[in-house]
Amino acid sequence: MTGISKEFPGVKALSDVDFRLVPGEVHALMGENGAGKSTLIKVLTGVYDIDQGQISLDGTDVRFSGPLQAQQAGISTVYQEVNLCPNLSVAENIFIGREPRRFGKIQWSQMEKRAAALLKRLQLDIDVTAQLSSYSLAVQQMVAIARAIDISAKVLILDEPTSSLDASEVEQLFRVMRQLKDEGVAILFVTHFLDQVFSISDRITVLRNGRLVGEYVTRDLTLIDLVGKMIGKELEVLEKLEEQPKPALAALERGQPLIEAQDLGRKGAVAPFSLTIHSGEVVGLAGLLGSGRTEVARLFYGADKADHGQILVDGKPVAMRGPRSAMGHDIAFCSENRRAEGLIEELTVRENIILAMQAVRGWTRPIPRRRQDEFVDKYIKALDIRPANPEAEVRNLSGGNQQKVLLARWLITEPRLLILDEPTRGIDIGAKTEIQRLVAALSDGGMAVLFVSAELEEVLRLSHKIAVLRDRHLIAEMANDDEVDADRIMETIASGGGGMTVSAAGGVA
Repeated sequence: MTGISKEFPGVKALSDVDFRLVPGEVHALMGENGAGKSTLIKVLTGVYDIDQGQISLDGTDVRFSGPLQAQQAGISTVYQEVNLCPNLSVAENIFIGREPRRFGKIQWSQMEKRAAALLKRLQLDIDVTAQLSSYSLAVQQMVAIARAIDISAKVLILDEPTSSLDASEVEQLFRVMRQLKDEGVAILFVTHFLDQVFSISDRITVLRNGRLVGEYVTRDLTLIDLVGKMIGKELEVLEKLEEQPKPALAALERGQPLIEAQDLGRKGAVAPFSLTIHSGEVVGLAGLLGSGRTEVARLFYGADKADHGQILVDGKPVAMRGPRSAMGHDIAFCSENRRAEGLIEELTVRENIILAMQAVRGWTRPIPRRRQDEFVDKYIKALDIRPANPEAEVRNLSGGNQQKVLLARWLITEPRLLILDEPTRGIDIGAKTEIQRLVAALSDGGMAVLFVSAELEEVLRLSHKIAVLRDRHLIAEMANDDEVDADRIMETIASGGGGMTVSAAGGVA
């Protein structure tokens, strides 16, 4: 790709960018959200037309009219959100639209045999006749990759493939990537996990603000070098979020809790648990993928209805019948699935931000446009949402900026409890740092935060108190003091709590 430029109304997404990919390599494409990574991929695969520049494949100039034409030329993409049909079988998903036929009829046994052989090549032995939805997200990711490599033998684009995988699943994916690399496949790898870049990639191209920063051999860069090139900020800002002095937990826990779960549970989702959250307190939920963290968050918000126990707000039992009830008690919730359960992509930034406030106010009392503009401008500036255009469609924003729009939607309602489920997943280090600082600032201002993250270091950095989950049980609760670190939390998870409950004061009961 040579001299690639792409402009949207009011946004210069790419400006004179060069990128090259050679057979038998893993090439990481890095940059903050909004740097132009997704645009470059969509230009390459024909989703967007090129304003300027040239694409050459195997020495021949090409210009694709869409992803299907790119696939036919040997370029396949697997996106972060697996675009498959969960209601169909594994084999049907791999060969959908390309089913082996004879006299117009699908040859089911042949298709299933080919699907099994293809997955075996990826070291995956599963029942290909089973419905895709019966398998984990990690397996679905492998099925998407199997489909992609069966269509294409030249270029495989993996856009955030590891964002929802645990460590063992990531290693399984990396084994497959190394195998494909050895077979001569060129792999373009996009991720925000910097350690994974150094573990799997051969070369790195860095974009910043739609421009090429440079192309580097991975072994020639340090992690700090890479982050510096991505963000272009001072070293001390990059190394870690500034330590925020946390108020003493004892001071926070004086008096009545803001919200309290008493034996709260839902059959098949999470076992009954008890947990208190005080004003100004950040309570972190730690645990492995599938441990029940999201299920706990959804019960507090009423997104799922509890069938056991009760919730108290300001010491009084409340019926949390659903999100509208939660909003009535000044509780806000940012879902981990911002596309399906958060943003409405067809609406503008302004329309998405005022949505919750309008719902609380009631649809028969529309917020005057002038007041909308005041609120929206305030939060676009406060959260540094880019581009700073309230009338831009939210679908055209980067993942990090979309997350900020979702945060703005709830902050505008001035909640007393803000529930954040994986608020920094799949966003770059710069946006992640900004969101972490925001959480600390909201807590200092008296807002309670229930914070869910797969990254233990993030939970430890922000939380006053940590609740640890395993196998959909809350197994321990601990004050985030000097004795608590990632190793201790992992030991607690591994031992299942050891039959002990670690109290909020840090002792063992």
